Amino acid sequence: MKDTKVKLINYTPRPLETITWAALISYWDKWESEAFDRITKGDVKKHLPKVLSYGHESILEHATFTFAIEGCSRTCTHQLVRHRLASYTQQSMRYIKLNPEDVEETFVIPKSVRDNPELYEKWKKLMEETIKLYEESYAKGIHQEDARFILPQAVRTKIVVTMNLRELKHFLGFRACARAQWEINHIAWKMLEEIAKIKELKPIIEWAKLGPRCIALGYCPEKELMPPGCLKMTKEKWKKLMEV
Repeated sequence: MKDTKVKLINYTPRPLETITWAALISYWDKWESEAFDRITKGDVKKHLPKVLSYGHESILEHATFTFAIEGCSRTCTHQLVRHRLASYTQQSMRYIKLNPEDVEETFVIPKSVRDNPELYEKWKKLMEETIKLYEESYAKGIHQEDARFILPQAVRTKIVVTMNLRELKHFLGFRACARAQWEINHIAWKMLEEIAKIKELKPIIEWAKLGPRCIALGYCPEKELMPPGCLKMTKEKWKKLMEV
């Protein structure tokens, strides 16, 4: 997955203060618009973990996060856009870069295939032929919108994703799970890592229990479908993330 990049591009200014200020509207009699400017990090630490521990997660919707994702496949983004409470802008397939000399620049080939040399060569050959047929079709007057029908879902893409924090938690709950497809699982953990890199954001990972659902629940909701040793491995991975 070295060719897949995930970067947190932007987020709501003072996101934790915004969430805290929104939470206080329900029971603080001195709440007012101007009170937002008086919210301190101390107020955040005092109120936000407690409110979230009660399960009051609607307040998370007042903070949004925008990520840039590059180099993943369209197989992956088809899964990503199923999370409907988000905004997406994706690279047009009219303008993708095709390189028949290096098919892995154009397509994502799973490690399971690359680990099988004979099968790997067959995949590469088919992908090279696919690119050539695409370019031949275009050269013979077939519009790019029609020529692209020949391209497989393995084609690399770029996408901008904006989610509010509540939807991001929902996304991570399912996609950071070890049972998620490997590509979107990698992206989910990279999103978590991006948040953890920023000092002002890192506490919300623990307070809102961002990550696979087992982190929030304390047990694996996949039950008998859970891979052996998965719960321990996931908890250790999450703990290591918080120690960075």
